[in-house]
Amino acid sequence: MSRKSRKGYYVEGEFVAAGSDLDQQFRTEQKGTDAPSRTELKTASGALQKLGEDLLTLREDLFVALPLPETLQDAILLAKRITNFEGKRRQKQYIGKLMHRLDAEALEAVAAALRLQHSQSAQDTLLLHRAECWRDALIADDGQFGQWLQEFPAADAQQLRALVRQARKEATLARESGAESGSGVPRQGRAYRQIFTLVRAQLLSFSADSPS
Repeated sequence: MSRKSRKGYYVEGEFVAAGSDLDQQFRTEQKGTDAPSRTELKTASGALQKLGEDLLTLREDLFVALPLPETLQDAILLAKRITNFEGKRRQKQYIGKLMHRLDAEALEAVAAALRLQHSQSAQDTLLLHRAECWRDALIADDGQFGQWLQEFPAADAQQLRALVRQARKEATLARESGAESGSGVPRQGRAYRQIFTLVRAQLLSFSADSPS
């Protein structure tokens, strides 16, 4: 039985198999170009795959505004509906392949939309944290009302004072009755939640009116 010959060639006595990494290296050197290496190509491909997967988390209003081909749009919408792990994995790989077909302008639009969503999410988180801090401070210390009204003169001080008094009463009753949440913390009443809603709305309104 004859031995099947391997395709390739010899360089300084060393056999170089066709299609091998060494073959690719020699071909690149012969061309005299700065063509990307296989590692660089693999890294770029992985980045496109990640960008395609991130599209699954993009808000609908940002998604529909992107200049994406219909094939890619349909693939992303289908991936969102797939619940099977292996099926979703395969669909994500398919999305990654479709991402390679996008031009530079479309890829930049995708990246910009994701940056915008991340920025807005961070702002929302900060606003919620500020609302929680103001709520706790107003309930704990009457002296905080002056600071609140100085920063937000349009706020309804009378309503807020009434809610704070009610929240304090509810907290006292909860402690005396031993009403606790699953974590052992006294249950907060309705007024406590209403203060947060009122404060958050005021912060949101102030943020919207402030110049960017």
